[in-house]
Amino acid sequence: MTMNGNRLDEAARAAWLYYVAGNTQDQIAAKLGVSRQSAQRMVSLAVAEGLVKFRIDHPIAQCMDLAKQLRDSFGLVRCEVVPSDPDSDSTTLGVAQAAAAEIERWLRMEEPVVIAMGTGRTLKAAIEQLPSIECPRHKVVSLTGNIAPDGSAAYYNVVFTMADTVKSRSFPMPLPVIASSQSERSMLHSQPMIRSTLELASTAAVTFVGIGDLGPQAPLFEDGFISEQDLASLQQAGAVGEIVGWAFDAQGRLIDGITNDRVASAPIPARDTSLVIAIAKGGKKLPGIRAAIKGKLINGLITDETTAQALLNELN
Repeated sequence: MTMNGNRLDEAARAAWLYYVAGNTQDQIAAKLGVSRQSAQRMVSLAVAEGLVKFRIDHPIAQCMDLAKQLRDSFGLVRCEVVPSDPDSDSTTLGVAQAAAAEIERWLRMEEPVVIAMGTGRTLKAAIEQLPSIECPRHKVVSLTGNIAPDGSAAYYNVVFTMADTVKSRSFPMPLPVIASSQSERSMLHSQPMIRSTLELASTAAVTFVGIGDLGPQAPLFEDGFISEQDLASLQQAGAVGEIVGWAFDAQGRLIDGITNDRVASAPIPARDTSLVIAIAKGGKKLPGIRAAIKGKLINGLITDETTAQALLNELN
């Protein structure tokens, strides 16, 4: 006898809240509107049915439907939507685990591939979920510089973190995230070692990036890569988000001048040759996600239910 699909959906959602989001059974009961005993039975059912391994191994129907709507509405090549925890303000919970699964899928491919990696909090959280993998046939290349303004290694650059567990050929970008001037960037990019890394990044089969907001607490500003005046100028120019430092407006067009003249990152790989997957969720990032999709800066997205629904609501 086949288990009712709705029961499995409910069990998978309860298991996600318990094992991934870290809720207690009382909290799960309150969020799902059931008794504590029912919440306990739902989690137990998920375990008994083999849905719980290292990650929740069941596609929740509503999430699948939202992902399909996003793919169909925005022409995305790949899209995954994870459940939302209504009481969590985390910008990484759920999407980091889903991104880790997608990255792992590519790392386990038999044929050699070039994988380009962006930077940021969400992507770093995803990399920290990866198991140890031996894959020397693959090349993992950083899209962005590894050097913070004070000369230290940039904390959220993920290639170094990835190297701790993933045994592949790694190609960091030994550059500042943002150069001091346009001429300095040109000089740095002309170096043979940098030029070869930029060329490698352009050949990536898949690219994983975060999307940074450009509000008052913009990561580029908070982490010291741009000044308060730079941020104000970007906002005045209509910038709503950035990917590996490249700031763009609400239409997904790169901003002329300002900090984009000094960004030392590689260009975002061409979407006709690379699957460019953004991992992002939340209200702060919504304008940037919307713009990146509109401007076709990305053709893949891993996000959560709330963000997915907000994107679709704008079509109505």
